[in-house]
Amino acid sequence: MSLTVRRVGAESAAVVLAIIQDAFGNRPALDPPADALSDTEAAIATRLALNGGLLAKLDGDPVGTLLFDPVGDTMYLRRVGILSKAQGHGIAGALIESAVEAWTGRATRLSVVAREELPKTIGFWARRGFTQTDRRSPYVELALRLPKVHQVATPEEMRELGSRVADDLEPGDLLVLTGDLGAGKTTFTQGLGARLEVEGRVTSPTFVIAREHAPRSAHRPGLVHVDAYRLGSIGELDDLDLDTSLEDVVTVVEWGEGVAESLASSRLEIRIRHSEGETAADETMDGVEPRVVEIQGIGPRWATHPNRPTDGPARR
Repeated sequence: MSLTVRRVGAESAAVVLAIIQDAFGNRPALDPPADALSDTEAAIATRLALNGGLLAKLDGDPVGTLLFDPVGDTMYLRRVGILSKAQGHGIAGALIESAVEAWTGRATRLSVVAREELPKTIGFWARRGFTQTDRRSPYVELALRLPKVHQVATPEEMRELGSRVADDLEPGDLLVLTGDLGAGKTTFTQGLGARLEVEGRVTSPTFVIAREHAPRSAHRPGLVHVDAYRLGSIGELDDLDLDTSLEDVVTVVEWGEGVAESLASSRLEIRIRHSEGETAADETMDGVEPRVVEIQGIGPRWATHPNRPTDGPARR
């Protein structure tokens, strides 16, 4: 089956309303009833004209929708609905992915409001990284912090970005670094370690799997730098006989996507990639090829975290 998602405006109000009525009409009865059940085509057209929305089609047939509603630096996703006959095809996930793509760099977070009587709906959002930020019965608000995109031109700028991220860190924080060989994961960690003022030279932990860097100051956390490339699971960290508890340090896991997430309830995901047309250099980014760095906070630690310098582009 072919699934597509596109941005739509007021011209699609009738189609969007039909999906909303079907999706919300087939949910369990709520008290008070969902506001969506009283929507009119004119009201939907006005919402779409102001801020737009998304329409998903499966094999050319409209099957899912959501509306955009900006409030400050937060983009609320309203009227998220999938036709009852079309559920189970990944449509909701595709809508969320499109919303993230549309608003990365333009908003700080995506938020949704769910009903506490619908725990499966709340669970759906939680599985996609949304974290509860407010509860006013019967409503539960959940938010996903959007990635911040940085253009990094030199190794010095990569270290500077790592240094600025370090200013936001506390003991127990987890950073999961993803990027091809030579993308600059270790270069980033060098800047982070320098800002934390840890002991020892930060180098790639490829051959030792994990390196521990004690803090020079009692007021700053130490650093555990892990290479998960050769770990079958993060549970194998228990076999590394670390001298410190991960609750007392900042933990940076390279190649950690899909492996390290269970280490903490919250994490910073840092994805580094070469700019278009560039090829890999060595892992410490000794070359000058530009990089694109995406930083995204996941979990309650970062869901309502205030904007910091790391939210902006790397300084030149």
